[in-house]
Amino acid sequence: MGFRFLILFVIIAIVELYAFQAIKTVTKSKWILIGYAVISLAAIVFITYELFKFDRSVGQTKTTLITLGLLLLVLLPKIVLTFVMLLEDVFRFLMGTVTHFMGHNSDSFLPERRKFVSQVAIGLAAVPFLSLIYGMTIGKYNYKVIRQTLFFPDLPDAFEGFKITQISDIHSGSFDNEEKIRYAIDLINEQEADLLLFTGDIVNAKADEMHPWIDIFNGIKKYEYGKYSILGNHDYGAYLDWKSEKAKAENFEAIKDLHRQIDFKLMMNENVKIKKGNDEIALIGVENWGKHFGEFGDINKASENLTETDFKILMSHDPSHWEYIIKQHPKNIQLTLSGHTHGMQFGIEIPGYFKWSLAKYMYKQWAGLYEEFGRSIYVNRGFGFHAYPGRVGIMPEITVFELKKGEKVA
Repeated sequence: MGFRFLILFVIIAIVELYAFQAIKTVTKSKWILIGYAVISLAAIVFITYELFKFDRSVGQTKTTLITLGLLLLVLLPKIVLTFVMLLEDVFRFLMGTVTHFMGHNSDSFLPERRKFVSQVAIGLAAVPFLSLIYGMTIGKYNYKVIRQTLFFPDLPDAFEGFKITQISDIHSGSFDNEEKIRYAIDLINEQEADLLLFTGDIVNAKADEMHPWIDIFNGIKKYEYGKYSILGNHDYGAYLDWKSEKAKAENFEAIKDLHRQIDFKLMMNENVKIKKGNDEIALIGVENWGKHFGEFGDINKASENLTETDFKILMSHDPSHWEYIIKQHPKNIQLTLSGHTHGMQFGIEIPGYFKWSLAKYMYKQWAGLYEEFGRSIYVNRGFGFHAYPGRVGIMPEITVFELKKGEKVA
């Protein structure tokens, strides 16, 4: 552990040194340099203090959210500065070497830093800096309604045009703006869907995180075909140190009861038939199953009375469940709805053309619609936020699906 901290200290020292060099090259003002150094030192001291005093029995708080946001706000721009300045140093070293072997006399082996390069570096560093500020002030509540038409050749006739609204990853313990949450609930109510599905993570860890928001979520209207939900990895209290297994179990039961309190039917490895006219579809809900995030979901138990020819919609929080188990499951599950990834809350997305996030290197299915073996999964980008108190590029999502009978799957 001591060696890791030493490596971390060296990396931070290098980043800080290069960032200071960039500022020093651009300005010679003593007061600006002193001010920059004082602010940087204060930020490092505050972040270090808060990280070291983090209590796993308490979990994430408003202060830890601020700390993680500040950490990214300080670190990412300086990493950009360091990268540009390192490139300049490589160039300076090569130029110094060439000059030396050509026999040119010089007071210094390395050429002086160029002000223009430092200005470019600071300009580039301003992009993540301003983006992170936007994400923490506006982006985290910049809800987007995404409409998706899904075609299935075996969709029962009565469900032609059937509409489903999906939300995921509420993470109520991170909320800090009642007005914005009420606005999001109004958006949900405006969608005129037949069925509402919530695919897990109602809290960060503790049931009482949701208590201030229960009345607001009870403002979600009733749906003709119901409101159903499942658990996510955060709903098991696994990321806290509990005083006893009894306390952990009591919290888990309280979290499950939250779904009843906001008028959702929590599904625990089970299915229900949604009937419309003379037809029906099966809605399956499993507990969380995630590679490295707890494998509690039991699709065999949840679908034991269903046949291969039944039309089935599965709610499973973690998309890795689809990748490892569901997409080739013999029960032929036509559509899976997931969440979990949040799209890392940071990325670039041009709808219909391009999307990128670090999440793609962790999950094959990380945001939006995917199809394989004639089966589909949709990964919701999440309603709330966790750890980093913001969203940049990957906005909070309310999804509305319209089911159509046809050959086109995606």
